[in-house]
Amino acid sequence: MSELSVDLHWHRAEPALQSGKYSAEHTVRYNSAIEVLVDAAPDWGGKPENTNPEQALAAALSSCHMMTFLALAAKAGWPVASYADHAVAHLGKNAKGQMSVTRIDLHPVVRFDIGFTVEDDKLVDMQDRAHRYCFIANTLADSVDVNIL
Repeated sequence: MSELSVDLHWHRAEPALQSGKYSAEHTVRYNSAIEVLVDAAPDWGGKPENTNPEQALAAALSSCHMMTFLALAAKAGWPVASYADHAVAHLGKNAKGQMSVTRIDLHPVVRFDIGFTVEDDKLVDMQDRAHRYCFIANTLADSVDVNIL
């Protein structure tokens, strides 16, 4: 099977590593080319202009769901013109009482070529199939509730 990797780099900017007194800001490099500034979520002291792991998880799920939906739609002959989503990761305590991403809500909006329509129940079914076949959703299946709204 495939192995997919990223490179992460952090260095201490403060004189000493002391609890609550250091920056978690770091870089994640994709494909040796694209570098993203990552930090803790703002509620945990991170800079709001940086992404955070929880957002990255929501982005991974949203992206995987979309690509799976598009593959299924193409096989079904559905002329998808555009796809947009607003993914929201929710933090809370899991069954073990640990802080966790407990739920991710996806809000996909699919637009088709002019003149093409599909019944709402068929669109819901296709979204459900995309969820069932999405690699990331399957990875999270036992620990995170995913809602497609």
